[in-house]
Amino acid sequence: MATVYYPAIIERDAEGFGVYFPDLPGCVSAGATVQEAALGAEEALHGHLAVMAEHGDPFPEASDIEAIEPEEGSHEVGRILVRGERPGKSVRVQISIEEGLLARIDRVAANRSRFLADAARDKLGA
Repeated sequence: MATVYYPAIIERDAEGFGVYFPDLPGCVSAGATVQEAALGAEEALHGHLAVMAEHGDPFPEASDIEAIEPEEGSHEVGRILVRGERPGKSVRVQISIEEGLLARIDRVAANRSRFLADAARDKLGA
């Protein structure tokens, strides 16, 4: 995984605050407070990058935060850089695992590799 930083725009709306990423259409977050919206932005970015990787979509370069033109009619209250982890390519590894545990995994998972990767992410808090 590679650490990336994408600029995000925080704006006020009727229900609180929204965050959007100019470089990643559809990647948004919201909250009742600026802080809540900003904290949700990292989770939104993480999920958006993961879906892009699953679909094989190219990752756009991040814009310079100061070069982004404000949208007309926007009630912008701030700009932040949000850290994300851009998933890397999958690599093949050989592991040893107890056969009973492997059988239990096979009973609940259609894809061993995905199951083990998801379990590792959960354990690592990613």
